[in-house]
Amino acid sequence: MNLNEIKDLMAQFDQSSLKEFSYKNGTDELVFSKNEAKLVAETSPAPQPVVPAAVPTVAPQAPTTTQVVEAVPESSASESVAEGDLVESPLVGVAYLAAGPDKPNFVSVGDTVKKGQTLVIIEAMKVMNEIPAPKDGVVTEILVENEEMVEFGKGLVRIK
Repeated sequence: MNLNEIKDLMAQFDQSSLKEFSYKNGTDELVFSKNEAKLVAETSPAPQPVVPAAVPTVAPQAPTTTQVVEAVPESSASESVAEGDLVESPLVGVAYLAAGPDKPNFVSVGDTVKKGQTLVIIEAMKVMNEIPAPKDGVVTEILVENEEMVEFGKGLVRIK
């Protein structure tokens, strides 16, 4: 990564509602955090963004049950409601369900899609990456919301 790319990433992080962000690519590693107390207390920032580390912290605490409730529908949705193949995010970025704020969504639940049709756009480092349908089928589930930050491998859409 060059200095301009890092500065752009820092500016986007600063303007976002994210509290922490980490990026690893071969020899490069970046960690941004708006949680100053955590940075001082924690010596290894890489484990912080890992979801399994956050779940045990959330489960025993009663005040943060909303996060536990959010985790339950994802697992139950994949078991009971979800049918079809999962289209996963190939990169980290911001997911957009439409080409613009005043434009219709690329796909909706129940839509028939053709192989190669754009399902979602993921913006990474100011580059818009179209995520195509891997096969013909029907959209059974949309797993992300517009302008949601997605990680590599996160489920975006299910196609049956």
